[in-house]
Amino acid sequence: MEKSSIKTILAGRGALPKKRFGQNFLCDRNITEKMVKAANLEPKDVVLEIGPGTGILTKEIAKKAKKVIAVELDRRMVAVLRDTVRLENVKIVETDILKFDEKSLPPAYKVVANLPFYLSAPAIRKFLESENQPQSLTLILQKEVAQRIAAKPGKMSILAVSVQFYSHPLIVCSIPRSCFWPVPSVDSAILKITPNKNKPEKNFSALFFKIVKAGFSQPRKQLVNNFSKNLFGPGNRRREEIELWLKQSGIGPAQRAETLAVDQWISLAKTYSLIV
Repeated sequence: MEKSSIKTILAGRGALPKKRFGQNFLCDRNITEKMVKAANLEPKDVVLEIGPGTGILTKEIAKKAKKVIAVELDRRMVAVLRDTVRLENVKIVETDILKFDEKSLPPAYKVVANLPFYLSAPAIRKFLESENQPQSLTLILQKEVAQRIAAKPGKMSILAVSVQFYSHPLIVCSIPRSCFWPVPSVDSAILKITPNKNKPEKNFSALFFKIVKAGFSQPRKQLVNNFSKNLFGPGNRRREEIELWLKQSGIGPAQRAETLAVDQWISLAKTYSLIV
């Protein structure tokens, strides 16, 4: 669908893009094909699409999948979709994706989405922490966000650690900003997230993130200092114990949080009982 066609369709229905919804509509069929290919869709699949917009991606998904549940918050866009996407295997749901009950979906469903910036982290967290995790999430994100999520030790952040704790993220390709209308100020990327087969227990997850948050509390400071101050209380009375605890996981006390791999954070959580 060309930009001029999208403009005509939306203008005719009084549904021009709204900044508060982060609406930048995909208008390049090459990208929709890459999204469908990356999602590895099969005839038996149930797909949850977040923010279908004008339906350009919805239609391509529907060609490959058994059923598409397209969740759209903007009432104006729901009206557009009901006019432009009239397919038996597509169900349009008007709601906020963060309020959508994913437990109503069958196991091994797949998520496909062109996510606005404000929704990226909370939507990913919602599905990775869900009792009914998707088989995969194939997402269009701002390129910088995708790179942060898929970062390696040396450039890790809480976002990267959080996503990689539950899954394996992979950047499929970059998308130039010219593939959207209105044209955004930054480029995007396709990121595929594949959840790990074994989901961590809730108690372990809570402890893991307690340690991670303490480690990143002051990202430019050494881990031994952050843990001493934010994990075990004020003061450095237990500094030697903390240093030994870090070394047992192959971590230098002077390292910063951004340098640790997810496996090292997991090791710290597993050995935490030795120091409390």
